[in-house]
Amino acid sequence: MPERRDRMRVAVAGGTGLAGRHVVGELRAAGHEPVVLARSKGVDVTTGQGLAEALAGVEAVIDVTNAATLSRRKAVAFFEAASRHLLAAGERAGVRHHVVLSIVGIERVGHGYYQGKIRQEQVVAGGPVPWTVLRTTQFHEFADQLLDGMPGPLAVIPRMRVQPVGVREVARALTGLAEGPAQGMAPELAGPREGWLLDMVRRLLPTLPNAASCCRSRYP
Repeated sequence: MPERRDRMRVAVAGGTGLAGRHVVGELRAAGHEPVVLARSKGVDVTTGQGLAEALAGVEAVIDVTNAATLSRRKAVAFFEAASRHLLAAGERAGVRHHVVLSIVGIERVGHGYYQGKIRQEQVVAGGPVPWTVLRTTQFHEFADQLLDGMPGPLAVIPRMRVQPVGVREVARALTGLAEGPAQGMAPELAGPREGWLLDMVRRLLPTLPNAASCCRSRYP
């Protein structure tokens, strides 16, 4: 295995989001130079705006972008456009490694968002830049994010088993993968304990100032 460089310039697509902020922190802690790709930084991965300038001198890209939608059509369109623009700009800039954060089990659930992630993996695997996809289970913060996205006093929680993992652990793993050679599909990463998503939400509710009532749905 080739030795990693002491200091790398690594672009983080979605670097202002939950996972992205932790990836940026892990890259800095490892002595690398993170480049945040986000609209607030003048970069739009869905159109390609600002990518050429932002990727100058970048050796690796870590894509932790997120589409805030449950629509299959919108999710597929977002992840396909973002991946194609990142790969095309990365190839022109000489990027050597494209690392993507994905989700365990997406091929087993007909969720619209998951269909977008499947398309993202397909585009990256067929693209011109050597790649690695890391599939992880949901973050511990997933229950909080789920409640934030539900208006009103009633939260309908999908009936699903989860094995949550710490976002910092995921960020550390992504950083390590970016430092090394492309692996294709990397070993999946999951937390140590499995449980019901509904139980995660119920444990969280007492800590919230405006707690909702919740019930379990039969979906997926």
